[in-house]
Amino acid sequence: MDNTPIKKFNKRAFITLAMFMSGLMLPFSGLMNHRLQFDDLTVARHFWMTVHNVSAILIIVFVILHISYNWRFLIKYSKCVGIMIISKEAIIAVLMVLIIVGIFSMHALHA
Repeated sequence: MDNTPIKKFNKRAFITLAMFMSGLMLPFSGLMNHRLQFDDLTVARHFWMTVHNVSAILIIVFVILHISYNWRFLIKYSKCVGIMIISKEAIIAVLMVLIIVGIFSMHALHA
């Protein structure tokens, strides 16, 4: 008989993996929604809209849970980071993402 102790359910790991999986589903379902945007409300379009909406709700729920489970570590980390200067890499990364998202989303404003 095996005397290996039964590991208890790791809530942090579950929340992190659920957040990651729902986050992975968002871009793909968003791409499918974009591809089907001019179709009538077909079964496929309704399916991908539902996948996208439920994934968005799940990631919000799991991000909130993730923050609540890691609150002490986040506060401790933010106190240490408070004395650090924002790096040029961080500034460039933020600007690059904002510019790319801005360029690609401008097509929606061609009214």
